[in-house]
Amino acid sequence: MFALVDCNNFYASCERVFNPNLQGKPIAILSNNDGCVISRSDEAKTVGLPMGAPIFKWESFCKANGISVLSSNYPLYGDMSSRVMSILKQFTPDVELYSIDESFLEFKNFEEDYNYDDYGDKIRKQILKWTGIPTCVGVAPTKALSKVANKVARKFPKETNGVYVIDSEEKRIKALKWIKIEDVWGIGRGLTKRLKLKKCKTAFDFTQLSDDWIRKNFSITEWKLKKDLEGIPTLQLDELKTKRAIATTRSFDYTYDDINYIKERISTFATSCAEKLRKQGSSCHVIIVLLSSDRHKKTLEQHRGSKIVSIPFPTNSSLVISNEAVKAVTSVFKKGVKYKRAGVIVSGLVPTDNFQLNMFEYENPKHKYLMHAIDGLNTKYGDYKIKIASQDLKRTWKMRQERLSPRYTTNINDIIKVKC
Repeated sequence: MFALVDCNNFYASCERVFNPNLQGKPIAILSNNDGCVISRSDEAKTVGLPMGAPIFKWESFCKANGISVLSSNYPLYGDMSSRVMSILKQFTPDVELYSIDESFLEFKNFEEDYNYDDYGDKIRKQILKWTGIPTCVGVAPTKALSKVANKVARKFPKETNGVYVIDSEEKRIKALKWIKIEDVWGIGRGLTKRLKLKKCKTAFDFTQLSDDWIRKNFSITEWKLKKDLEGIPTLQLDELKTKRAIATTRSFDYTYDDINYIKERISTFATSCAEKLRKQGSSCHVIIVLLSSDRHKKTLEQHRGSKIVSIPFPTNSSLVISNEAVKAVTSVFKKGVKYKRAGVIVSGLVPTDNFQLNMFEYENPKHKYLMHAIDGLNTKYGDYKIKIASQDLKRTWKMRQERLSPRYTTNINDIIKVKC
């Protein structure tokens, strides 16, 4: 059996854990630079606040409806997510982190008549008690059906008590007839349009299509999804794999035409990529630098540029990657253009401890020990205390976060103080 554990309105729930005054009130969480709404509480959905709403257009609406609007507090959300996932591993060792707020669990070697309703309720209660985050649990014989079961639990919390188990053919068919085809996990807009032409309106209709027709008109992925919805386990838990490329891209808080500012941002992005490389034990051969203006401001001069840099030896040194990235962005930069977004991508990855040597060009061997020392100090003291000289010493990311809540669990200065 598989289970999908999903945190309810995760970002809003994280804010409520440390600010009880937000309980029962509508909440909206904004994207980077306080741009648009990326998460809403159920109360905010009820009053009609749409997902993706630009906050500058909906500011008066939020005030009129008493919606608390907050900036994204990613350090807090990431830490709370890690706490939830660590609790899940106490119930089974087979856990797949699917997103920041949901995970698949596989229950191997459990007895056939095991009471999954009670087990799911135990999972919910323990997460709620230890973190304060409400969750819903869907249990079924396959991953796709566990997604369906979770939607049922989320839609009918009073009837299911937040846990729904598909453990019979009757329940499977009833759930599939209830869920719309566009709400099925893995079926996007394009696929929905094609399926509706075949009068396929529900998940059950999808399972009634023939295997031959699915294989002829779609890919093996859709065939596997169909089998999973039929109750035949086809989709397995994904194993953690080494990334083939690593990217760090960000929008600036405002538009900038200052080359020195952009060089500092690129240096920080490149350093972040280098740190990610070292964490997974990889080195790169290729660096790609991206730079683009604000495409929404049609009255301004537009420019999008990129440059690919090949390095003759594999490296994960922040010094090398940052230096090459800064050189690249300098050549891409166009004077007079105001830029809004930039990024660094490293690819051509190879294992740090196993790669082809170059007889004539190689990295300074001192970099390896220097990077190890820097990583150790940053891990110990946090907040990137050690940086290279081309970075901003005060901040890692420069984003507009005018409505940011405290980082209650990751910053010692923001920890809640209790007066006894």
